[in-house]
Amino acid sequence: MPHPSSKAVHCINPDCPRPYPQTSGNNFCQSCGTSLRLKNRYVPLEGLGSGGFASIFTVWDTETETERVLKLLLETSPKAVKLFEQEAWVLARLRHSGVPRVEPDGYFHVQTQNFSGSDRNATARRLPCLVMEKIHGKTLEEVLNEHPQGCPQEWVFSWLSQAVEILEELHRCQIIHRDIKPSNLMLRDPESPQVLLSKGLGGLQLVTIDFGGVKQMGGGEAVGKDSPSSTRLISPGYSPPEQIVGGQVVPATDFYALGRTCIHLLTGKYPAEIEDPMTGELRWRHISPIAPAFANLLDDMVRSNVQQRPVNAGEVRSRLKEIYARSKGKIALAPVSQAIVEFCRQVVMVGAKKTVSLAGFMFGAIAQIVVASLDTGWEMVLGGVGGCAGAIGGLVLGYASPIGPEVASFINEGLHQLIPNMTFAVGPEVLLFGFAGLGTAIGLTDAGSFRQQKQYWLSGLMGAQGYLLAGLCWMEATASSGVQGVILGAFAIATLTIGMGLRSHQLVHALVVAVCSTGLFLFLNALSIFPGTFFGILMPSDATLGWLQVWGSVAFFGLLGSAIGLCLGVSHYLVVPLLRWLGWK
Repeated sequence: MPHPSSKAVHCINPDCPRPYPQTSGNNFCQSCGTSLRLKNRYVPLEGLGSGGFASIFTVWDTETETERVLKLLLETSPKAVKLFEQEAWVLARLRHSGVPRVEPDGYFHVQTQNFSGSDRNATARRLPCLVMEKIHGKTLEEVLNEHPQGCPQEWVFSWLSQAVEILEELHRCQIIHRDIKPSNLMLRDPESPQVLLSKGLGGLQLVTIDFGGVKQMGGGEAVGKDSPSSTRLISPGYSPPEQIVGGQVVPATDFYALGRTCIHLLTGKYPAEIEDPMTGELRWRHISPIAPAFANLLDDMVRSNVQQRPVNAGEVRSRLKEIYARSKGKIALAPVSQAIVEFCRQVVMVGAKKTVSLAGFMFGAIAQIVVASLDTGWEMVLGGVGGCAGAIGGLVLGYASPIGPEVASFINEGLHQLIPNMTFAVGPEVLLFGFAGLGTAIGLTDAGSFRQQKQYWLSGLMGAQGYLLAGLCWMEATASSGVQGVILGAFAIATLTIGMGLRSHQLVHALVVAVCSTGLFLFLNALSIFPGTFFGILMPSDATLGWLQVWGSVAFFGLLGSAIGLCLGVSHYLVVPLLRWLGWK
């Protein structure tokens, strides 16, 4: 049966032009034709990684209905194939909880097609595959990354004890691992969080992985009767001298690598960094003070002379038991106290991450508030200045020059032709409204806030037009109510806002700014902030202005420009983001 939650599968052909996603349920890749049901049993789900020699995949075993790991060999050199076959043979032979389980038929070949480039007629490839148990957990290399200062001796003591048991099983089968190091040792995930809390990392089960470098004891003989001879393998910092020079490997070869791995785990220092250049011995005890007997054992395991190391796993186990007995509980395989310390450390780390995240969020929020405040404040300043400047220009042209009466006469004639029964007459104040709208629009545009496109001519035209039409409506409404004139001013504000060149949500901005600005003036008027004759000063009865009318007009349009800038900020930084959060793009 297919994986219960997988909707797509992965083609394992390294030359497939489109390996993922492939439709779940298909037997062959739609891109290259390679089988998606390996051995009529394994379905590749996802790629886990790829190195120079092999690619790793998670596969679904349709017979056992469990996830497994598939290792696909990419390197076709004889040496690589030998190592791969050795790994398959050894894993299929071993039955130990500390070794990934491989079924007898877990090693097989997959026929693929080479579709690299445009060559669709390339020869087929026959790639070796190995399916094994999937180990859920982390490697000791990952543990070291989390504990760069080194791990507690209790953990390392436990891991060493488990590793020795695994090596004892390997050596009993006349097999030397030859590649013990932190990245090749894994800790199985606990069945429940309570297990980790009660036992700590030191109590988790250790698993040895990567058996590609194994070798039969006794030299160059084959690992199995159907396997080829092993090849030389070196892991810098961990491999012993006899392995580096290609000499005979024995159980003590693995003990050397295991001892160096434990010292690396205790100190957090890569072995080559603490190696004496003259003698090759590791100078590490001052970095990680531990029980002397435990340190003596590790030093014996990493002797350069193979004859000075422990002979077999039984000797190492015996010394470990003696060390544990002498410690009278000081070195525990899974101490509750250490688990509590680790739990507290994890809590502190999580708390620190949350604190940093919260601090980052708060800093970002404060920064956005500051930017929004400065942006809106600058818009209010230039909007107010533009409104004042436009009002002054309109007053000068309308009441201090012959242009005002002539423009008013021209507009009156045109309006009487369109509206014969018009009950009001237009005066020089039309220039006041028009120039105030022009100045306000240019000031708001010049501020450049809210991602405007700075279209001066369009915004100026729309501002002057909107204010002028609103002024005409104001003149009609003033006969009954000044408040009605303020409401009609919303039309002018909306028109001006549309012409500002805002990049998105123009109608939303226009509506919000018009309603908010008008509402602000109505609110201030309801609080009797303005004098009773304040709005009347915008409608002078003759062409002669007093200082009250001059300064009142300038103050009104300046305040209106600032109000528009404020409401634009509210719309841009509050209303529009809220609409986007609600799903309105």
